Parts: sequence; C-alpha cells; structure tokens
Amino acid sequence: MAGLVGIWWVWLAVAIALGVVEVLLPGFIFLGFALGALAMAALVGLVTSSMTVAMSLAAFAALSLLAWIVLRLAFRRQSSGARRVMHDIND
Repeated sequence: MAGLVGIWWVWLAVAIALGVVEVLLPGFIFLGFALGALAMAALVGLVTSSMTVAMSLAAFAALSLLAWIVLRLAFRRQSSGARRVMHDIND
C-alpha cells in the first residue's frame, strides 16, 4: 500500500470511482471525497517528495473535509425559488 499512495493515477482512479459512486448514490457525501482524491492526485503529481502513508491519508482526509465544507457552503446559497408560507390561508 505504501507504493500505491505515491502514484498520482491511483488517486485519479479513486476520484473517478468515488464520482461514479456519487452518481449512483446521490447525496453529496462521496463528492467531497472524490474532490479530495482529485486534489491528492494533483498533489502527488506535482510534489515529488516522498510522503508516508500516514501523511498521505491525513492530507486526503483534510482535503476531503475542505472540499465537503466548500460544497456545503456553495449548495446552501442556491435557492429553489420556492416561497415559504408562514401563515395559514384561513388566518
């Protein structure tokens, strides 16, 4: 496993797999993990320093959490345009 976390295309494959899981099971849960894995693919591809397995998994967890928070904030701002009715028509 130590060799696999240092290969960028493995992280890309994980990101694609998590994206497919998100499409099959919608709920914006796996999308944060997919974006975290995509960021890890970029990080491993650009940074040539040797990261340990623990450091790689910690970076993946942090990037996934960050992506999930950003997605949560982005989708919260969108409104469906529905009106909220705060009183009954018979009042």
